[in-house]
Amino acid sequence: MEDFEDDPRALGARGHRRSVSRGSYQLQAQMNRAVYEDRPPGSVVPTSAAEASRAMAGDTSLSENYAFAGMYHVFDQHVDEAVPRVRFANDDRHRLACCSLDGSISLCQLVPAPPTVLRVLRGHTRGVSDFAWSLSNDILVSTSLDATMRIWASEDGRCIREIPDPDSAELLCCTFQPVNNNLTVVGNAKHNVHVMNISTGKKVKGGSSKLTGRVLALSFDAPGRLLWAGDDRGSVFSFLFDMATGKLTKAKRLVVHEGSPVTSISARSWVSREARDPSLLINACLNKLLLYRVVDNEGTLQLKRSFPIEQSSHPIRSIFCPLVSFRQGACVVTGSEDMCVHFFDVERAAKAAVNKLRGHSAPVLDVSFNCDESLLASSDASGMVIVWRREQK
Repeated sequence: MEDFEDDPRALGARGHRRSVSRGSYQLQAQMNRAVYEDRPPGSVVPTSAAEASRAMAGDTSLSENYAFAGMYHVFDQHVDEAVPRVRFANDDRHRLACCSLDGSISLCQLVPAPPTVLRVLRGHTRGVSDFAWSLSNDILVSTSLDATMRIWASEDGRCIREIPDPDSAELLCCTFQPVNNNLTVVGNAKHNVHVMNISTGKKVKGGSSKLTGRVLALSFDAPGRLLWAGDDRGSVFSFLFDMATGKLTKAKRLVVHEGSPVTSISARSWVSREARDPSLLINACLNKLLLYRVVDNEGTLQLKRSFPIEQSSHPIRSIFCPLVSFRQGACVVTGSEDMCVHFFDVERAAKAAVNKLRGHSAPVLDVSFNCDESLLASSDASGMVIVWRREQK
């Protein structure tokens, strides 16, 4: 990776239907505030609880843990336009939201039955590229190809504020600062990332930086001190985030693959209780899902392994499973252009594939678990959102 000094540049008409078959992101701010340690590259660090963890898990495999009973519900109010992002609310089992290139955002409630679309947020004049829940779930931030971001009240769907992009460019991604939700980082089509104060609607001084291409993906580490940004030319940049001022300092650059868009970045402080490696999960239009290890406090990345998926052109996203539990292994989930949802065990040396869910009729763009992993939502390029129910043990 390259080093950097401080950079001075700086319901629609459609509804939804219940499936007749049987059947998140979760912030880890309290659990994962560990400082990155100096370790040999590629090492796996066992913990004192490792043997106890295995004893509690018994011989239950990840394949058994991530067996699904089928579709719980199908939402199709956005059919005919892609749904690039679907997210359960933080620490929530039954609240779900999704955004569409039709320019709207749907807020859905899965319980009590039947699941319903509570409200549709309208106001953007072009497609909604991304959105994020605040930590308390009372606010949503959305970005759009209309060159604006909007702040929404989730309780009543009211638009609290509309903020134009500082560069008047299409906004392509966003993320909340995990410790200070008054700050949101956005990425745009003019290669810039900006830290925005959503209370004032203003760009934070020193909170801007330029990448080598259109900014497609953003992710903070759990403490909020490191930010990674990926662009459409195959680069991932790390930034040091000043908690007091919101200033960004460019630290490292990794070229994942020249010319291959980085469409998703997901950070995790612990892969599992038995392998406490800070890690990054990356999709980059290489027909692979990539797992990197974070090796220092500046966000330097080292490739650990990759998993085969189909992704050559679509903006596919992936996630770490939210629970760090006592089960064996550690699981990640990703969309794919083969219209399936794929599960992989990142600690299994061979035959890492754990499960595959079939049911979509278009490339699967995004996936999201609820907080207890009982439900998984996936969205696709045709506008369909499927909620899958995990088998109860």
